[in-house]
Formats: sequence, C-alpha cells, structure tokens
Amino acid sequence: MSQYRTFTAADAVEYAKKFGGVDDPSALVSAEEIGDGNLNLVFKIFDNQGRSRVVVKQALPYVRCVGESWPLTLDRARLEAQTLVEHYKHCPEHTVNVTHYDADLAVMVMEDLSSHRIWRGELVKGAYYPEAGRQLGEYLAQTLFHTSDFYLHPHKKKAEVARFINPEMCEITEDLFFNDPFTDHERNKYPAALESLVVSLRTDDVLKIAVAGLKHRFFADAEALLHGDVHSGSIFVADGSLKVIDAEFGYFGPIGFDVGSAIGNLLINYCCLPGLLPPREAAEGRERRLSDAHEVWTQFSSRFLELAHAKTSDVALAYPGYAEAFLRKVWSDTIGYCGTELIRRTVGMSHVADFKQIADDTMRTECIRSCITLGRTLILAADHIADVDALIARIRQAG
Repeated sequence: MSQYRTFTAADAVEYAKKFGGVDDPSALVSAEEIGDGNLNLVFKIFDNQGRSRVVVKQALPYVRCVGESWPLTLDRARLEAQTLVEHYKHCPEHTVNVTHYDADLAVMVMEDLSSHRIWRGELVKGAYYPEAGRQLGEYLAQTLFHTSDFYLHPHKKKAEVARFINPEMCEITEDLFFNDPFTDHERNKYPAALESLVVSLRTDDVLKIAVAGLKHRFFADAEALLHGDVHSGSIFVADGSLKVIDAEFGYFGPIGFDVGSAIGNLLINYCCLPGLLPPREAAEGRERRLSDAHEVWTQFSSRFLELAHAKTSDVALAYPGYAEAFLRKVWSDTIGYCGTELIRRTVGMSHVADFKQIADDTMRTECIRSCITLGRTLILAADHIADVDALIARIRQAG
C-alpha cells in the first residue's frame, strides 16, 4: 500500500474528475466530507452549479473514534467494492452502483444518492416508507440466493469464498457481537442503572452457550456472500426506492446473519420509539416497525424459495422440500442474530441514533432495558419461535 495517502477534499475532487464518469469532468469543483462513521472518509462531489454528482469513499487505516491504536486493513475497500459490485449484479435496483475502485488507494467512486435519505434518521423522526420492508427483503433474497450453493457451481462457490475472505473485519464482528457484551469489557457502555441486568448476561450459562453457537456458525457456515452489516444506517430510502451501501464487512457467512441484522435494527427502533415520539405516534410507529419486520422476512423467504425452485441446478439441493428445510434453519439463525444485534447496540460500543436521540435520560434507560431484554429473549427462544407471526406475537408479549 505504498501509494496510499489520506485524501483531502481537493484530492477527492481531482480523483472524481478522473474516475467519476461525468460528461464534463471540469465542472466538478468542490467536495464536502459527509462521513459520520468510524471507518472511512466519504466525500460528496459538487459541480459548478452546486449539484452533487458522485461520491468518493476512502477507507481509513484505523478506527476513527479510537485512533491509530486500533489499526484496520485497507484491503476492506477492495472487499467492500467487490461485494457491492457482486450484489449490484444480482439486485441493481436495491444496491448502490460502484463505478470505480482502486485497491492501492483504498478508494471507490459510487453513484450519488442525494435524492435519498438514511433510513435510520427517517425512522428516528417517525417517517414511514411503506415499501421499504419488502424492498429490503427482495435485496436479501436476490443477493444471498445468487451467491449461495443453490445457484453457484461448487467450483465457483469455493473460489468466491477464497476471494472474499475478510478476517480482520470479521474479527471486529466476532468481538462486538459475540464477545464484548457478554464479558466485562472496557469497550462496553451502558447506563449504570442497568448494571445488574448486564451482569446477568455474563452469568447466564444457557444464554452464553446459545451465543457461542451463533458465533461458531458465523465462523463456519459459508452459505452466501453477506453484506455483513445490514443496518438502517447503511440503507438509503426515498419514496418507492431503497439502496444498500457500506459493505466493508462483506464475506461468506450464514445467511441468517444478514437477515437477522436487518430485522434487529427495525426492532431497535421499535424499542426506542416511546422515547422518541409522542404516545400516539409512537404506538403507530411501533406497529409499522412490526409490519416492516414481518415484510422483510416474508419477502425474503418467499422470493428465496421461488428462486430456489426455478434456478437450483444441484440435484440434491433441488430435491423437493430441501429449500424449505434449509429456510427453517435460516429462520432460527435469523432470530438468534437479531437478538445479538439488539444486545451489541445497547451493551457494546456501537450505539445508534435511535437511543442517542432520546432526550429524557430515564426514558432512554428504559428503552435500552427493553432492547436488552428482548435481545436476550430472542437468543434463548430462537429454536422455539415457529414463524414470523409467532415472532411478532412474542415481541408484543415482551411489551
């Protein structure tokens, strides 16, 4: 990576002139750094009419909020770009279009999504996009089916697994999802009033064995090319449109991890809405989140089965009933990984705006308590919740 240098706004403009694919590169005149995450610089590039045209994204060699003491591989830029390119091939309507990337500079150029809004921010405000759940389920079905053994030739699948090995980013997931929240770790952060609840997570043998199983499957089950971090902050929405971005955690892993992460972030918002909106609006919003979660699974599972029945070429995997049996296993994983997402966002370091935007400290604590409790319930009950209707009933029962 001897060519690597951290971009300034001026660097981003010059890069976009060369690789942005715009009709008149000389019209690109300025850049605004818009990244709000911990891993990258993100520049929106503007023309001389003040219109944003493309986005330039560069990976940083460390975690921004920690500094150089937590180094990161720059190869994740290649993995992110190639994951998005692969996903775009199978689901262009719901994947951001990456038009160029440079492995040495850890830079990619992608379509500008200024006409869209980050879904998490919209959920926090109480905005509703009625098609988003179905669209997200479609994205998950198309990308996960077409990169799985149901679709790929075994030789191609094995080569793809090797191409997308992502050990350093996977280690972050392994720590933040499955280790830190269930130990007394310095990265953990939660309200002091919840100390006894958090301590109980560390001492619950049944829970920790279930989490160990989820971690083991994350290690071992190379079922499909995952996005690896499907949350509402990595999804852009507009009326009738949804686009997924930010795939630097992409690797071949268990399908239920992506689906569970997606549904988990909807349930985080469900838990937080009483602290974000007036009572009537919060109640309506919670019903919409349950509807969104239901729609994600329903669309994903029905579409995956449709694709499996139409396109599976392997004789054994195409045998009648196997795809349905496989999805039952994915469903159990989905619920478990959904639970770990709820806990890692509340006990661990990766907090989100859904909680941060709650003004009242007492209400925030209660929303966090609700999220932790629901997460624990889902992990423990993952093998006993028969279907998505039973999941919705269990969530209502939790309150």
